[in-house]
Parts: sequence; structure tokens; C-alpha cells
Amino acid sequence: LTGVGLRVIDVSNVIIRNLKINKVLADAGDHIGVQAANRIWIDSVELWSDQDHDKDYYDGLLDITHGVYAASVTNSYLHDHWKGSLVGHSDNNESEDKAIQVTYAFNKWQNLNSRTPSFRFGHGHIFNNYFVSNNDGINTRVGAELLVQNNVFESVKKPLYSTDNGYANASGNDFGGASGTALTTSWSSVGYSYSLTATSSVKSYVNSNAGAKLSF
Repeated sequence: LTGVGLRVIDVSNVIIRNLKINKVLADAGDHIGVQAANRIWIDSVELWSDQDHDKDYYDGLLDITHGVYAASVTNSYLHDHWKGSLVGHSDNNESEDKAIQVTYAFNKWQNLNSRTPSFRFGHGHIFNNYFVSNNDGINTRVGAELLVQNNVFESVKKPLYSTDNGYANASGNDFGGASGTALTTSWSSVGYSYSLTATSSVKSYVNSNAGAKLSF
């Protein structure tokens, strides 16, 4: 899809898989926008545009807002864009967004300026992702609590940091010589079982699998 994005609003049990979406102008919204929904699985998608225009020419690649619960983004490739993935749209929306729960696993994030991801309120689980050549890192904000495990960062100056009292429980990450500076939390109650890939294997696995590479 070129110039056309997807909206997932006030629904449950939605799967989006094996799509490529690019160059959706800001007037048309995000490449994928999820709002007030639950049990959403976004898998094996590729989202991108360019950085040849100013940051507001396009909107976000993947925004998850308005109290979205039980959303997962896996095996996807987000790249070459100003704004990556925003979770929680406003500092003034705590009453709704404290319910947010989002998982990011086995994704590749490359050549992004910001929001990789930016996470307000609620809880997030970010594991086995590969971040390369981004101007920003994981930003935990305004009360968010994140479990950040076994991710790999290359050429990212701020891999994990806090704004306005966001928190992270980080372990097993390769920050590529940089430092994670987020305020700490002990939160780890993700509510599901999972297996971690060894950090040393993340780059190879993600490079082989992230993006719209499925065949049916």
C-alpha cells in the first residue's frame, strides 16, 4: 500500500500480517493507527517513507493510543522515517492510557529519528529487537513501566531513557557501547509465557525474519 494506511479503532481480535505500507501523508494519518482496541496482533509488516521532507510531512509509522490493551508487534521492519511508533498520545490522558499494554518483539528499527518507541503510561514488553542507526531510543515517559530484555542497539546514542518519570526494568541488552539511563522499576508481570532469544543471536534472527517475508 502506498499513500494509504490502516485504522484499527474500537475493535477486538484483529490480525494484520505480511503487508508493506509506505509514504502515507500526514493528512491521511499514520501508516497503521490503533486506538481504543484490544487483542491486536501486527506481524511481519514493513513500514517506511523517507526523511527527504520535514518531520510533519508524514505522521507516525505505527501509533497505538487511547487505552489499547493486549497489542503485539512482532517480526516487523520500521525504517527511514521521522516518527516511528508512539504509544499513548498525550500527557493528559492517563485515565484512559494507564490500561495500555503493548509488546514489541523481533522487530528491526532502522534510520528513524524518534519514537523507537515512545511510551506513555501503561506497560510495555520490548524484547529481542534490533535497533540500528536511529537518532533516538526507547523513551519511557510519564509513568510508563517497561520490561526491556535482550535487545541489540547499534549506532544509537540514547538506547533507553526516561522523560517525566517513565521507568524500565532492563536486562540482557547490548547497548552498543552507549548506556541505558532510564529510571528503574521491578515490574515484570507481562501476563503471558515467552522465551527469550539469546542477545548474541538477535541481529541475525531479526535480519532474516523482520518484514513482509511470509509466504502462504
